[in-house]
Amino acid sequence: MADKVINEFTILANVESTPYLKFPVLEQFDFIKHGFSTKLGGVSKGIYESMNLGFHRGDEDSNVRENYERICNSIGIRANDLVFTDQVHKANVRVATKDDLGKGIIRPRDYKEIDGHITNEPGVPLLVFAADCVPIYFVDPVKKAIGVTHSGWRGTVQKIGKVTVKEMETNYGSNPKDIVAVIGPCICKDCYEVSKDVADAFAKEFNQQEVDAFLEAKPDGKYQLDLWEANRLILLDAGLTKEHITVSAVCTMCNSDLLYSHRKSGDKRGSLAGFLSIND
Repeated sequence: MADKVINEFTILANVESTPYLKFPVLEQFDFIKHGFSTKLGGVSKGIYESMNLGFHRGDEDSNVRENYERICNSIGIRANDLVFTDQVHKANVRVATKDDLGKGIIRPRDYKEIDGHITNEPGVPLLVFAADCVPIYFVDPVKKAIGVTHSGWRGTVQKIGKVTVKEMETNYGSNPKDIVAVIGPCICKDCYEVSKDVADAFAKEFNQQEVDAFLEAKPDGKYQLDLWEANRLILLDAGLTKEHITVSAVCTMCNSDLLYSHRKSGDKRGSLAGFLSIND
């Protein structure tokens, strides 16, 4: 299927069937499959058009299930095996195993308040939801371990990216210097205005030099927040090398023709998802 280059870090794959975004830096690893959904290629209608992956947004469940079948077939993973997060904007990261297959999509989750998963088991496809918040992909090619996390501004304040790296170290013996990370499509600094209480939350957890790098004060008392840079700094602090951190440089709000954006559409929208799996 034809691919389309979005930028040097992100490619739109399978343009002529069920498109999804992929990242060249992760394409080098033949033991994984990965992708990030778009609005395109699904069957949902109206405000959910067309690749909505959210079951609880008001869309027909049958449409959402068909969308999962299509996007997973396109990426090359099994929809019924997906392991869902239970995102609540915290920094809890959980180990996923084959015992979790299908939790969230064909059977209930028996865990709560989980914004990230890691695994080293083949055939356990991890999923993370997004629609402006930051999806982060982690691949350790040495220990053959992976992870995905959801990092909105609250998760970024709590440094969930660093938590994920620590969990990979603890559970799989990962060396942070081996881990390759991608900061996936999310809202960019120019589109993301926040209030003083958000700025204050960052000021409590980051030093002034870091804050100056990702938070820009405006004359009206508001701020522009750069979640791309904030999460890049968190990953550096976690021990990743700068060469192993890629920012996809795709803004969900700037590309609202391609991606759902909460800032753009509020709750009248579908959900995007990132996928990552070790081949079985």
